[in-house]
Amino acid sequence: MTLLAAVDVGGTTVKAAVYEAGGWTKRVELRRPTARGADPAKAVADQVRTLVDRLGQAGPIAAAGVVVPGVVDEAAGIARFAANLGWRDAPLRELLAERLPMPVAFGHDVTAGGLAEHRFGAARGFADAAFVPVGTGIAAALLLGGRPHRAGGNAGELGHVDVGHGRRCGCGATGCLEAVASASAIARSYTERSGHPAGGAREVLEADDDAAREVVEEAVTALAAGLRLLVTLVAPEVVVLGGGLFEAGELLERVDRRLAGSLVFQRRPVLRRAELGDEAGCLGAGLLAAELLETVESVETVVAK
Repeated sequence: MTLLAAVDVGGTTVKAAVYEAGGWTKRVELRRPTARGADPAKAVADQVRTLVDRLGQAGPIAAAGVVVPGVVDEAAGIARFAANLGWRDAPLRELLAERLPMPVAFGHDVTAGGLAEHRFGAARGFADAAFVPVGTGIAAALLLGGRPHRAGGNAGELGHVDVGHGRRCGCGATGCLEAVASASAIARSYTERSGHPAGGAREVLEADDDAAREVVEEAVTALAAGLRLLVTLVAPEVVVLGGGLFEAGELLERVDRRLAGSLVFQRRPVLRRAELGDEAGCLGAGLLAAELLETVESVETVVAK
């Protein structure tokens, strides 16, 4: 039985698990607050080593997959930028390889989530798909012909397309989708307009007052505009929308209707809710580990011959 370690590093939480390759049964799961330190990349790499050591109690780990947020150059093994984690041009694959005794696959968290939804979840059966998680920010994993399109870590920044409003985004530009339609932006906008602090975006979706209705309407309009751009350029067959926002109310249905009404000649994608929840990143990391292990074993077989 082949065991794979999977680690999904988030801005606040690290999720780790052990899966049985093939059947993808989860044997063990761990969650910890994301490590902080003077050198944030080394702090996270040390934390991953500790977690994988703990996961190894389930049995010998054949390979590990680690995914992180931000701008990630997977080919180079470098985390180019992550505002929430405080690193820039961090050689994470090298740092992880120094600390872990097994082969390590390194990747982008949203891309990994897209791979998992494509293999196990809402994008099954579609060749061209987009996975769009809406949380603190907004990004997109693009799978074209079943393969992720990354462009050196620069593809998929859907949260930073200009949807026409004048608000400034945290990235420094104005008009960005995530400045009005991310979960954090929805909660912030409602607090500013109503004077009542919102505990989260779902609270705004469930509120029945003018400020909430205005904020949600702006988010729906912006999401539909962002998806229209995505559909026009990439034409995915399916768009999988993730995050807690889409588990409440009829937000997905509203976005779907608004998007459909804005399309003229473009292919209308199927819009679906993500099925894997916050396990998508870990499952995707496991898939990356399985792919790496297969490559390593193929090379070893050729060398042995």
